Amino acid sequence: MLMNRLHKFLTAPIAKSSSSPVKFWFSLSLTFAAIYGLLVLQHAFSSEYVVQDDARQHVFWMQRFIDPQLFPGDLIADYFQSVAPAGYTALYRLMASLGIEPLLLSKLLPLILGLITTGYCFGVSLQLLPVPLAGFIGSLLLNHYLWMRDDLVSATAVAFIYPLFLAFLYYLLRRSLLPCCIAIALLGLFYPQGVFICIGILILRVQRWEKGRPYFLRNPREYRLYATGLGVAALVIAFYAFKSSSGFGPVISAAEARTMSEFLPGGISSFFVEESGHFWFTAQRSGMLPRLGTAVPLIIGVWLPVLMLFPAIFPLVKQVTKDVAVLLQITLASVAMFLASHALLFRLHLPSRYTEHSLRIVTAIASGIVLTLILDAVLNWAGKPPVKSSVSHHQEHQPTSVNLAPWRQLVALGAVVLLVGGPILHPIVLKRFPRTDYMVGNAPALYEFFQQQPKDSLIASLTKEGSNLPIFAQRSILAGGEGYPVPYHKGYYAKIRQRTIDLIEAQYSPDLATVQRFIQKYGVDFWLLETGAWTLPYLTNERWIMQYKPAAENAIATLQQGTLPALASLTESCQVLQTGNFIVLQAECIAKVR
Repeated sequence: MLMNRLHKFLTAPIAKSSSSPVKFWFSLSLTFAAIYGLLVLQHAFSSEYVVQDDARQHVFWMQRFIDPQLFPGDLIADYFQSVAPAGYTALYRLMASLGIEPLLLSKLLPLILGLITTGYCFGVSLQLLPVPLAGFIGSLLLNHYLWMRDDLVSATAVAFIYPLFLAFLYYLLRRSLLPCCIAIALLGLFYPQGVFICIGILILRVQRWEKGRPYFLRNPREYRLYATGLGVAALVIAFYAFKSSSGFGPVISAAEARTMSEFLPGGISSFFVEESGHFWFTAQRSGMLPRLGTAVPLIIGVWLPVLMLFPAIFPLVKQVTKDVAVLLQITLASVAMFLASHALLFRLHLPSRYTEHSLRIVTAIASGIVLTLILDAVLNWAGKPPVKSSVSHHQEHQPTSVNLAPWRQLVALGAVVLLVGGPILHPIVLKRFPRTDYMVGNAPALYEFFQQQPKDSLIASLTKEGSNLPIFAQRSILAGGEGYPVPYHKGYYAKIRQRTIDLIEAQYSPDLATVQRFIQKYGVDFWLLETGAWTLPYLTNERWIMQYKPAAENAIATLQQGTLPALASLTESCQVLQTGNFIVLQAECIAKVR
C-alpha cells in the first residue's frame, strides 16, 4: 500500500495543471531556484565594491542613464553601448529612470531571471510528459547548469536567453499565438542569436513525418502560428541588419583573424585552437558544448531516445506526448546555426552561442524525463504482487508464496533516494557552486579619489585595477585589459590596439618627450601605476600586455638593459595619490617637466 502511494505521488500523470501535485512540485522547483539565487545575492552584496566580471564592461556605460555627463566621448563606452541589444538597453534605462542604478540592477536580476527560467522550464516539461516530478528534476538540473556558469549571474544580454527561449517553447507547445510571437520579439531584442534557433524550430515544425515520409502541416491553426512566428522573427532580424551599420565595423573576417595573435592559442580571444576535438566540441568560442560546468544532464539526457523504444519496460513512455519531438528540433536547429556560424565566421558572431545555451535546456529537460521514466519503471516493478512458486517437486501440490515484495520495496526506495535525492544533492559534489565570477574591488581609496575628479577625466593605466575604474569610479580609461579589447569589430579594435601600444611604449620609454607627446595626443589627465611596474615579471606575467608586439618586447628590452623609464623618475614629483601598491600621477605635471 505504501509503495503504491509513493508510486502515485511521484510518477502518476496529471490531468490538470492546477492539481495539487503540480502545485507541490512547482513550488519546490521555485524554492530551490530561490535558494540558489539568494546564495548569489549573498556574494553580490558581500562588499561595497563588487561587480560580476562580464557585467563590468557591459554595465558601466549605463551609468550615463543616471548622469548623462559621464564618459563624454569615451570610445569604450560608446562601443559597448552600440553593440548592446535594444531590449537589454531599454530595460536598464527604464530601471534607471525609476531610481535603480545599473550596477544594483545587475545584482538583483539573476535571482528574478532564475525564477522565471525555472517556471517556464517546469511548464515545458509538463507539455512533454505530464508528470510534475519530471518538471522538478529538469528545472533543478537546468539550475545546476545555470549557476555553474557566469551567463545568468552576469545579468548581461546573454542572461535573458534562458527565460525568453523557454517562454517561446512553452507558448509554442501550447499553440498560443500572441504570447509566442511576443516571446520571439523579446528574445530578438535581448539576445538576437536565439531568434535564428527559433526560426529553425518553426521551419522544422511545419514539416511532419508519417510512415517514413515527410509531409507539410495541414492544421490551419498551427500553420498560422508558425507562419506568424517566422514573420516576427524576420522583422527582428531585419531590424538588427539595419542597426549593425555602426561606426565600429566592419566585422573581422576569418582569414584576418587567423593572422592575429589575439585569436590564436593563448590570445585574449583565443579561437583557432590546435586540437580538433577541443575546437569543435569544448572550446569556449568555437565548440558545440563549451563550459558545461556539469555533464550529468548531458550524459543522462541522451538516453531518452533509447528508453522510448521500450514501452514494455518503461510504461510511462506511453504518456510522453508527440511534442517531445521539439527537443530534437531544438537540437537540429542549434547545430545547423552552429555550422552556419562557422561557415560565416564571424558575421554571425561566435558559433558556440548557438548551441551551448539551447543544448543545456534540451539535456536538462530530457534528463528530467529519463529519470522519471526509470523511477516509474522501478516503482512499477516493486509494486507487482508476490510471485508464487513450488518449493520442491514433492510439494508441487502445495504452492508457497515467495514474497519478494520487501526486497523489491528496498530497491525501490533506493531508486527514489538516488533518482530524486541525487539531483537535489548534486551541487554538493560540484566545484564552486554557485559560480558567480564576482570581482571585488580592493582599492576603495583609489575609486573615491577618481570620483572626486572632473567627469571628463581620462586615466591611462596598464594595471588590472584600471579595468575597475569605469564601474567603481565612473571615470574613463584610455584602454584596459579585462574585457575591453574586443577584437571582432575592426573599427573599434584598431583604435584600442593602437592606444594600448602607444601606452606601453610611453610608460616604458626612457624618453620624456615620448611620454609628453602621448599625453598630448590622447588628452590624458591621470596615470595609474603599480609599485612593481618596473620589474620584468610585471610585464611577462600579463598575457594581455604581451599580445601587443613589438611594444611589449621593446619594453622588456628596456628593463633588461637596466634603463630607467622616464615615468619612473616622476613617481614622487608628480604623485597626487598613493594607496597600497598604487600610485597616481598627474598628467599635467608630467607635461610641464623640462
